[in-house]
Amino acid sequence: MAKSANSAKDLREIVLTLSVETGGLSIGAIEAKLTNPPDRRTLQRRLKELIVSGELVSSGKGRATRYELAKVASVSNPDTNSDLLPLSGQAREIRQYVSQPQQKRQPVGYNRSFLDNYQPNSSSYLTKQEKERLAGLGVTAQMNAPAGTYAKQILQQLLIDLAWNSSRLEGNTYSLLDTQRLLDQGVSANDKSASEAQMILNHKDAIEFIVNTADIGFNRYTVLSLHALLSNNLLPNPAASGSLRTHGVGIAGSVYTPTGTPQLIEEMFELMLGKAAQILDPFEQAFFIMVQLPYLQPFDDVNKRVSRLAANIPLNKKNLAPLSFVEVPDTLYIDGLLGVYELNRVELLKDVFLWAYDRSAKQYAVQRQSLGEPDPFRMQYRDLIRSLISEIITAPNSKAEAIPMIQERALKLPESDQEKFVQTVENELVSLHDGNFARYFVTPSQFKNWQKIWSTI
Repeated sequence: MAKSANSAKDLREIVLTLSVETGGLSIGAIEAKLTNPPDRRTLQRRLKELIVSGELVSSGKGRATRYELAKVASVSNPDTNSDLLPLSGQAREIRQYVSQPQQKRQPVGYNRSFLDNYQPNSSSYLTKQEKERLAGLGVTAQMNAPAGTYAKQILQQLLIDLAWNSSRLEGNTYSLLDTQRLLDQGVSANDKSASEAQMILNHKDAIEFIVNTADIGFNRYTVLSLHALLSNNLLPNPAASGSLRTHGVGIAGSVYTPTGTPQLIEEMFELMLGKAAQILDPFEQAFFIMVQLPYLQPFDDVNKRVSRLAANIPLNKKNLAPLSFVEVPDTLYIDGLLGVYELNRVELLKDVFLWAYDRSAKQYAVQRQSLGEPDPFRMQYRDLIRSLISEIITAPNSKAEAIPMIQERALKLPESDQEKFVQTVENELVSLHDGNFARYFVTPSQFKNWQKIWSTI
C-alpha cells in the first residue's frame, strides 16, 4: 500500500512540475524540482508510466531527452477570472494543473496525513502577515461586545448576502432581488426550480442557527445541525441529513475519490473538529474548515455549503465582519478546491479566501480609516446605472417588475459585463435608504412611494 501511495504522489508531482514548463525538462531538471525525488531508476520508471498513459511526451535521446506535458498549450489561460483576483505563482501552478482534462490528471484517494500532519497553533495555512491584514479588515464597532452581537445587528443583510452568494457558488440561478423577495416575503421566482428556492431558504435557517444559538462551535452538534439545516428537503434519503455518510461518493469534475470507509470518516471527522476547536486565530479556524471539511466529504452532499457557513462561526464569536463570499468567481473557488482534493495544496483556495474576505469586510465595515479605491466598473457604467435606478424608483417598480427590466438593460452591454451589471444594479437597489437616495435625483416623495411598493409582493 505504501508503495502505491508513493507512486501516485510522485506521478502527480511530476505532472504538476511540468505543467508550468513550456519547453520541457530533462530528467535531472525534473529531479531538482521535486520536493522529495525518488532514486533515478524509480524516476525513470515514473516518467515511462506517464508517457505510456499519454500524459507526457519525450523528445531527444540519451542525456538530451526532455519531457513535457502532452498538448500543454490546450490548458493555458483557463479563463479571465484570474485577472479579477490576484493569484500567487503557486496558485497559478495549481490552476494550470487542475485546468487540464481529467484524463491528464493523476487519480488520487483520501490522504489522511493531510489532516494528521496539521498541528493547531504550530501548523498554519495563513502567514502571520495575512492574519494581521485580515484582522484589520474585520474590525467592527462591537469588538468588545458579547459574542455574536455584531452578526445580530446586521442579520437581515447577512441573510440576503450569504444565502445568495453561497447558493450562487452551487449554481443557483436566483438573482439578488429574487433572493430578497423569497427571504423577505416568501415569494418564489416563477421561472426557477423549487430546489433552488429550498436551497436559499435552507441557508436562511442555517445562518439564523449560527447567529442565534448559544455555545455554538466546532463540535459534532453544531456541524451535524448545520448539515441538517442546509440539506433539508434536498437529499434523496431524508435520514442522510445531519448524518455522516456510510458509503463511497465521487466528485464531479475531479479525479479525487474520498474515502468510503465509515470508520475512517467517523475518525477523521472527530479529529478535524478537535483540531479546528484548538486553533486560536479565528481566520485560521475559518480557512482550516474550508479546506478540511470538503476534503473529507463527511456527508452525502452539501459539504461545501456546510464549510462556507461553518467558516463564519469563529468570525461571529469574535464580532468580526462576516465572510459572505461577495463576487467570488465560482470557477476560481472550484479550482481552489480541486487543488486541495487532488494535490493537497491550499495556495489557490487561500488566494480566493483572502480576496473574498476583503470584499466581504468592505460590505459591513462601519468605520474605515480611508476610503477605498473607486470601482472602475461602476465608473464605466455610472450614467446607465443611475438612469436605470432612477427609472425604477420614479415609476415606481416593485421587485418583480424591476428584475426583468435590469436583465433587459444588461443585454445591451458586452456579454462579459452583463452579469456584473445586473449584480451591481441589484446591490444598489438593496442598499438604498433615506440617507443616500438623493444621488439618483429622485424626490423624497418619489422615494417614499417607491419604498411602499418595493416592500410589497
